[in-house]
Order: sequence, then C-alpha cells, then structure tokens
Amino acid sequence: MKAIILAAGKGSRLYPVTHHIPKPLLPIAGKPILVHAIETIRSMGISELCIIRSTDHAYMEKQLEDYFNSSVNLSFEIQTEQKGLAHALLSAKNWAGKDDFILYLGDAMYDGDLTPFHQTFVEKCADNMNLVKTVSDPQRYGIAILNGDKISDLEEKPGNPRSNLAMAGLYWFNAHIWEIIDNLKPGFRGEYEITDAICELINAKKDVRAAVYNGKWFDTGTLDSYLEANNYFLNGNSIIDTEEITCDIGENVYIGRNVTLSCKSISNAVILDGACIQVNGHISHCLLGGMVKSERSIYKEILYHFSGKYACNA
Repeated sequence: MKAIILAAGKGSRLYPVTHHIPKPLLPIAGKPILVHAIETIRSMGISELCIIRSTDHAYMEKQLEDYFNSSVNLSFEIQTEQKGLAHALLSAKNWAGKDDFILYLGDAMYDGDLTPFHQTFVEKCADNMNLVKTVSDPQRYGIAILNGDKISDLEEKPGNPRSNLAMAGLYWFNAHIWEIIDNLKPGFRGEYEITDAICELINAKKDVRAAVYNGKWFDTGTLDSYLEANNYFLNGNSIIDTEEITCDIGENVYIGRNVTLSCKSISNAVILDGACIQVNGHISHCLLGGMVKSERSIYKEILYHFSGKYACNA
C-alpha cells in the first residue's frame, strides 16, 4: 500500500501569505500541515509516500526530507498545470504502478484514528473507498448518496443535495482508477474532477464504498478554518518558538522562530517564522508573516509584506 498527497494547490484563499509559503507548509500547532498529514498516513502503517507539488515549491522537498530524516520514504512529482484533483493524481501514475494507494488532500486534517477504515478497505478488497462526514452545509462539498455502505451516486456542490455526507478529503483506490482517469473528460468547471472519476467507477459496477467518519475534520483552506484547526490542536495553549516578544500572550497562539513581535496582546493567531510585527494595539484571529506595521489593532486579517506594499485579505 502506498499514499499520494496532493500539495500543489495555490492556496488562493490564504493570499498573500501563500504567495510566499505553500499552504501545506503553514504551521498548525507548531508543525506544518503536511507533516500532520504524513504522520496520519504513517499511523496507518504506510511509509511509502509520493507528494504532488507545484513547479514553484522545490524547497518543499528538502524541508520535508530534513524533518523526517529518512524515517519515511518520500518521493515527489510535479503538477505543471492546475487542472483538477484527478489531473494532479495522474502525475503519480507511474510511481504508484499497480499498487493500491491512499489519496490524501494535503490541506486536510483529522483528529481521529483512521486505521480501522484502512483495514476495512484492505479486508473488503474494494475498488474504492471514500471518507465521508455529515455536514450542515452540503451545498459546499462533493456529496455522497449511499445504499448501505456502498456509494450509489455523487453530486458536486449540489443546489438541492440528496444527502448531507460530504467527501472528506481521503480516498482509497486500487489500480482500476488509472484507466478511468486516462479516459476522463473535463467537468463543467473545465477541470478533471476526482468525483467524476469515482462516478465512472460506479457506472462500471465497481465496488465503491463509503467510510463514515465521526471525528473532527478540517480543510484549513480559509482563515477561519485554518485558525479553527490551529486552535483545536493547541487546545487553549500557546507555542512560542522565539524570545523577541513584547506583549501579553493569550490562548491559541503560535509564534514561529526568529520572530520580533511588539503589540499590546495577541490571541487566536499564527505568526510565521522570521516575521517582524509592530502593532500599536491588539492582534486576534490573524495569520501574519513578513514585516507588518500597524497603528491600530488588527483582527481577522491575513498580512504579509511584499513588493513594497502591505497586503491585506480580511
């Protein structure tokens, strides 16, 4: 069994920070999101992984190899164009060969043990199994319609959903998926959708199953969801990896290495490595990096100094 992690996305909802740092390398409770993903996969007994990255993030390879120090077998493939999840997956076809594999979306995080689901896929010899979770807003997700523990249909962000079970970012496949993706047509968004590929497996009468997950699932794609994950795993604590700080430290704060920080107080926030932050007020619900100066308190902002200007995405 192998694992493929998709980490080539632009992270546009976390601009401008993700102009400088790939979203999968942003810290959650002091560790990069991608490190959490790799540790989750390793907990299932899988040590052979392939990470799909973009052309711009070659340094991702060295950072992860240094972090794990050869304790996991990491390979890397490049997605040269952004054409959807199924297109990204195709980058790893030769690496995967005929082996079964897990597909893990690189910005997803889970708090529960996923090993029982993995064992079910292996024991059932299914063609595909998909982690699904009950959500209150199914219109935002790919939605699975079940018949027992089998998936009978999928809907991508439906206006009138027939289910509230969202596809939750983790998939198990055998080698049948490659023939499907080789012949897949772009969806209505012009992208090669993984949900369309799974629908083709269903149409071909393959064994497509659902694994209903009841734990916490975070997609970390927006400021709110990113900080929600950080707060959950910090559990009210704060991690401070630097000493140049002049402020009161509240709950759920991560401050990286080599940071200079001056403000009245900080809570519910992440300060990236090497940042220089000077705020004449309070910092809360923020993701900050680079050089940031403000004469006022800042709340619910993403800030990073680049190209001679201060950028803000509230």
